[in-house]
Amino acid sequence: MKAIYIAMMAVAGVVMTGQAQAADESALAKQKGCLACHVVDKKLVGPSYKDVAAKYKATDAAQLAEKIKKGGSGVWGAVPMTPNNVTDDEAKRLVTWILSLK
Repeated sequence: MKAIYIAMMAVAGVVMTGQAQAADESALAKQKGCLACHVVDKKLVGPSYKDVAAKYKATDAAQLAEKIKKGGSGVWGAVPMTPNNVTDDEAKRLVTWILSLK
């Protein structure tokens, strides 16, 4: 019984850590201006983050991080995404967060 309790506490810790990290990345997205064009669950100027997560896999993370940094066009319509002033680490963190929103 004690082993089950310890396992449940470990799972709860992982879930809480993931939620805290997601909240931190949401704050990063706000700080970097991403939320001016994107929202988690609906199209604004650009696609929703949930739509991006549904379209891409974890194996596309490097490509998406590069797109966040350099911008892009044509994938989601005529409106281009402008380059963003983020570090490589920030772009990776944002992509990890976005892809977790499936």
